[in-house]
Amino acid sequence: MEADPRYRGTGVTIADCAALVERGDPDRFLAVMAAPPAARARLFPLYAFNLEVARAPWVAQEPLVAEMRLQWWRDVVENTAAGAARAHEVAEPLHALIRAAALPRDVLDRMVAARRWDCWREPFADRAALEDYLEDTAGGLMWLAALALGAPAEAEAAVRAYGRAAGMAGFLAAAPELQARGRHPLPEETDVPGLARLGLDWLAEARAARATVPKAVAPALLAGWQAPGMLRRLAAGEPAQLSEFARRGGLLWQALTGRW
Repeated sequence: MEADPRYRGTGVTIADCAALVERGDPDRFLAVMAAPPAARARLFPLYAFNLEVARAPWVAQEPLVAEMRLQWWRDVVENTAAGAARAHEVAEPLHALIRAAALPRDVLDRMVAARRWDCWREPFADRAALEDYLEDTAGGLMWLAALALGAPAEAEAAVRAYGRAAGMAGFLAAAPELQARGRHPLPEETDVPGLARLGLDWLAEARAARATVPKAVAPALLAGWQAPGMLRRLAAGEPAQLSEFARRGGLLWQALTGRW
């Protein structure tokens, strides 16, 4: 993969971010590689940042230490205003992307702050708290990806709804592993099929407003390509995992048609 000219001289390339995503988030890596090369150059730094933030709460046993790691990334985002990136293989290209695409720092900050829940073992207080978490993490990330590709303001509702749906699918699929680690992922008085149906409602909301999302922005939504099938399976009380044929075929179809 060619280095983006904006990163030459810093020792950081898009390929560095791509390698991080390939190792740590292989499904999202496949989604980016299905996008046009110009889109990849903008998506890889953002997804590498998301990966670093998502795993920060899990690399320390002490919740307060994990929160300190998240605060470090909040400071990285805040430092964009001063134009001084911290020495990190993701921080430098992230800063370049924030400036080039005029990404809103408040959305980035909320994406990091929401991960504080991952530092602790308590369940979400209620379903609304889970919805807020998905709005700021998966919804925020997908909206930032869309903005990086030039999305207009009127596309925000559809993109965020699709992001929440994808986030719900991923969250419910990860719930058994979270429980095995001693976490309590599901709010009380909720169940997996019911939450999956909520995700399907968000998916329908996004598709109803699909006309507001330009085709040039479609690569930003490729990361959610598995969500429809996973949510349908979960709503029916079945395991979330799709067959390899369904996974690969779904990504190819969405990449070729631009429909989601």
